[in-house]
Amino acid sequence: MIRLLATLTALLVVLPAFAVPAGGQPAAQPMPPLQPQPTTVPGRPDIPNAEVNTLLRSIAPPPLPMTEDQLPIPQLKLPKGFKIEVFASGIANARTLRLGDKGTVFVSNRLLDKVYAIADRNGKRELKIIASGLDRPNGLAFHKGALYIAEGTKISKLERIEDNLGDPPKPVVVYDDLPNHQSHGWRYIGIGPDEKLYINVGAPCNICEPPAANAQIRRLNLDGSGAEIYARGVRNSVGFDWHPVTKQFYFTEHGRDWLSEDLPEDELNRVTKPGQHFGFPYCHNGTFTDREMGWGRSCDEFEKPVALMGPHSAVLGMRFYTGKMFPSQYTNAIFIARHGSWNRTKKIGGDVVVVKLNKDGSVRSQEPFLTGFIQNNQYIGRPVDVQFLKDGSMLVSDDYAGAVYRVRYGGDKVAKP
Repeated sequence: MIRLLATLTALLVVLPAFAVPAGGQPAAQPMPPLQPQPTTVPGRPDIPNAEVNTLLRSIAPPPLPMTEDQLPIPQLKLPKGFKIEVFASGIANARTLRLGDKGTVFVSNRLLDKVYAIADRNGKRELKIIASGLDRPNGLAFHKGALYIAEGTKISKLERIEDNLGDPPKPVVVYDDLPNHQSHGWRYIGIGPDEKLYINVGAPCNICEPPAANAQIRRLNLDGSGAEIYARGVRNSVGFDWHPVTKQFYFTEHGRDWLSEDLPEDELNRVTKPGQHFGFPYCHNGTFTDREMGWGRSCDEFEKPVALMGPHSAVLGMRFYTGKMFPSQYTNAIFIARHGSWNRTKKIGGDVVVVKLNKDGSVRSQEPFLTGFIQNNQYIGRPVDVQFLKDGSMLVSDDYAGAVYRVRYGGDKVAKP
């Protein structure tokens, strides 16, 4: 009976996530206590459950961002007619990218505490720190002059930031009803065609029965009111965007670890109606149930991915291409940054792939686009996010090298560093 009720609850459409005080503006709160996380998989003490970075990952970036002459530009490969160049360097832990209305490029941190702005000044790019002392400020969104910053436990905004890059205002909190956990505890945000904020709330574990506040994507008003659960059963998503024609929501998702080197694969998913459940922790890849958590469940209960993106490839930022610079075959295609695997014997990912869709929104093909970040099974860079400029060129962030690259098609003009 309990399992039946849980299943029925998962199928309900858009239930309120958390109560908001009368008046619509959530009250500021102190940071919540750190959410406990199991150290091993339930019933399997031999399999680690928490994010044990220092013991297992061993993919620490260089202690300082690479200088421009150290960046791996010569090793990077693109399809014929495309060129790559340095857009900005010296940005430690460069993560999410967002573009302001006046052409400013904003860059976030995850492991560090800063948000940067790259702005043009008299024909030369300048790098400015516009916020510091933040808690895992991975998520960024820009809307009508305001930059929204998602930290581990709150969302804040900087009003009229492009007019005040030299003297930025202090962040104003708009939402702080988020659990505090280290495993998958960094956020990604975006603003949809409905002018609402969307934010991921990852599972606080590798594999477990997640707390009610976790393993979901929430939707809320720009002032922080009206929070609701938009998608359920999402282990961890650090990238999403909306189809430019259908306006449907697509998101990347990381599969669980320590099942095998080749299973499960990371996913590209699509929400066709609010409230859908995407399987975590019971079903993976839409094809098989979890070894520990899937007993008595069927993958037919859950939404299936539209594409499998490679085992442990760490799919992150994604954007639909609507520009005019690239050839027409890329129009409305999805460019996805794969950060690269950390616990496979033979690393995969470490690239940008392009996913082309059919008219009904299903996937037609998946192709490599920007490759070369893995050399001799070692990383020389790790792509995180993509962002398109107004001229149709593409930016790619690299948190390993501490840089942002620019990809163009045709022409001989080189962007200024």
